Amino acid sequence: MRGRPGAALAATVLALAAGACGAAPESTPAESAPAEVVRKEIIRPEGASPIGPYSPAVRAGNLIFLSGAIGTRPGEGLVQGGIEAETRQVLENLRNVLRAAGADMEDVVKCTVFLADIADFEAMNRVYREFFPHDPPARSTVATALVAGARVEIECIAVAP
Repeated sequence: MRGRPGAALAATVLALAAGACGAAPESTPAESAPAEVVRKEIIRPEGASPIGPYSPAVRAGNLIFLSGAIGTRPGEGLVQGGIEAETRQVLENLRNVLRAAGADMEDVVKCTVFLADIADFEAMNRVYREFFPHDPPARSTVATALVAGARVEIECIAVAP
């Protein structure tokens, strides 16, 4: 690299960039350790019975991905009482899944809320605040048609403690 101004710096930057992108440093086969493979773990709380081909939650590394939950109780169907009752049941259902994974509501970092009617936004928020009173997770809210006549569905991502 002698005679080329900045060549050493360029080589250093490339090496750092390769490391930041997950590229393995050059090594001999004897120095290489087997790569750790991130496996997924399916989380199925007791009593949970998905109505389709999905898992209630999947842990991958230190993240827990929770499927969308609606306001049903096992064996009873959708709770009665409107958007606030449904939202409360949805969040209780999500809490149960999180606890089965060894986590809780304070470990949630992102939620997506789906509303059948955007006019329910404020009522949903009143209940949502009860479950996330301090430092709430990042959130998106959209209005769309939902399964089983539900008025609200929420999915989350949490960090495993």
